[in-house]
Formats: sequence, structure tokens, C-alpha cells
Amino acid sequence: MLYARFPLSLRNVEDLPHESGIEVSHEAVRVWWHRFGPMFVTEIRKRGIEGTRSSRWRWHVDVMFVKINVEMHCLWRAFDHEGEALESFVTRTRDKKAALKFLRKAMRKHGQPEAIVIEKLRSYSADLWQLRAEARQETGKWANNRVENSHLPFRRRERATLRFRRMRSLQKFDAVHASVSNHFDQERSLPSRNLLKLNRIAALAEWRGLCAG
Repeated sequence: MLYARFPLSLRNVEDLPHESGIEVSHEAVRVWWHRFGPMFVTEIRKRGIEGTRSSRWRWHVDVMFVKINVEMHCLWRAFDHEGEALESFVTRTRDKKAALKFLRKAMRKHGQPEAIVIEKLRSYSADLWQLRAEARQETGKWANNRVENSHLPFRRRERATLRFRRMRSLQKFDAVHASVSNHFDQERSLPSRNLLKLNRIAALAEWRGLCAG
């Protein structure tokens, strides 16, 4: 639970329960993470995917570079206008084929949005034309700050985990943490403090129910 929610290393998670007299090795945390993390993601997405599928939100799409061993890979990410992570996809290259595969995967799961905010990359324009969605493209200075700011939590977690060794590990890591962040993170500047507290209590109760199940 701690490793999924916060930017901690496996050994940090080992040390925290030790303060309460609970002995858990970091290797046990790793095994639990690989076993139960995808299960939590599946349950969270089951409860939220229907509302996402029927909506017509604005998407913010961007690609960031992540080092796996000594090679740089591309992590494609899509967020809605509220900063909720919709989809992620890891590729070795940043070209038209990779962008098209990512956009098709996201649209197959969530439907087509009214607008897609992207950077001025030719592969995006070609892909949207191929998907017959070129009229929905939006570009502009600072227009994609939403997704740029959404990369910051991932970078903090990346530093805590000391990088990645495989593409599959990176894909699983981002998918699990993005879904957990969607579950807990609220638009803190919008609701009142009392409403924010109620939302956090409800999210925590539901999360504990997933862990208990």
C-alpha cells in the first residue's frame, strides 16, 4: 500500500513498518507489488472506466524519455483535462508507427475525445489524419502544461526506484502508479476543505476494501 501510493523505494517501505515493530523484507514487498499491483489496477479501472468511456473530454498527449539500463526509451502518456491518467505505452522509438499504436490503444479503450492537445510533432499530425481526427488537434505554447506537470510525480518515483531494467517493468510500474494516483489525487484547488476531506476518506476506505478483498 505504501509503495503504491508514495514515491518510496522498496527499502524505505521495509524501514517504515519497522518503526511499529513489524518486520517485512524489501524482497517481500517486491513480490507483493508484482502480484497484487495489477489486481488493484484492474479493480480501480473497472469502477471508473464506464464514466471515462462515455465522456468527451479533452486529452493531453505527450511523450517522455526514460532510461532502461543504458538505453533511452519513450513513454507515451495521455491525460484528461483534469489531470487523470488515461493510458501509457512504452516503445523503443519515437516515430509515426509508435505514436499511431499508442493513439489507437487509447481510443480503443476510452473512445475519441473532442480535442487532443499535442506538441508540434509531425508523427502526431499524420496519425490523427490516418485516424480521421485531424480536426481535433490543438497545439500552442503552454497548451500542454497539464501533461507536463503530470510527469513530475513519475520522475519522483523514478528517482526513488533507481531506474528500470526492462520495458515490461516500466509499463507495469507506470500503469499501477497512474491508476492509484487517479484514485487518490483530487483537484485540491477546486473543492472546499471539508469536501476534500470527505473525498479522501471515501478514497481511502475504498482502497482498504480493495486490499482486504
